[in-house]
Amino acid sequence: MQGKVSKPARPVRRGGEATEEKAMTELSCGCGTVRLAVEGAPITVAECHCSSCRDAAGRMARLPGAPAVVGAGGGTHFVLYCKDRVRIVAGHDQLRNFRLGPERETRRVIATCCNTPVLLEFKGGHWVSLYGNLWHGQTLPPLRLRTMTADAPAGAVPDDGVPAGGWPTAKFYGQLLVAWAAMGFKAPPVALDTPEVQVGSEQREGTPT
Repeated sequence: MQGKVSKPARPVRRGGEATEEKAMTELSCGCGTVRLAVEGAPITVAECHCSSCRDAAGRMARLPGAPAVVGAGGGTHFVLYCKDRVRIVAGHDQLRNFRLGPERETRRVIATCCNTPVLLEFKGGHWVSLYGNLWHGQTLPPLRLRTMTADAPAGAVPDDGVPAGGWPTAKFYGQLLVAWAAMGFKAPPVALDTPEVQVGSEQREGTPT
């Protein structure tokens, strides 16, 4: 049951004042064992072309039965949510994380039941990047930004009007800061307590993530 909106937004009354109850979206891995619930709208939807994400995507693609996470231009599609808007509701015991090297702080989490990439989590970060393959194509939020396009091979990034480059990326970091302030500058963990495994070989090139 991927990309299912289970509860539409509706006004509710709290303390005599009407407030809007945010919609919940149910997501799952390919086989449905791991299920997540996300609340409201994402911070943004981005496609990353950095060498680290390309390396990680290649490693995960070699796992048996794993779905592809890269688009036609080689970028990885992420839907970014504040951590306090994401819950793992089933299958936590199936989750494992891996890093591109022992010195890296970024953990990419996969569902070992079917090798579906689930999320990317920065240690100390207040947001989590969910892999776009958790949504069906018809419900995946539209792409708003491409990042690290300078790392992409020449001619790989589509010329389709999606913002990219320095100024859109600066605005993106501003969005992250505003979202963090709304959380009271807290950074709750989502899946950092999952067991760590090795996936592929250590990255030898590119900027550490």
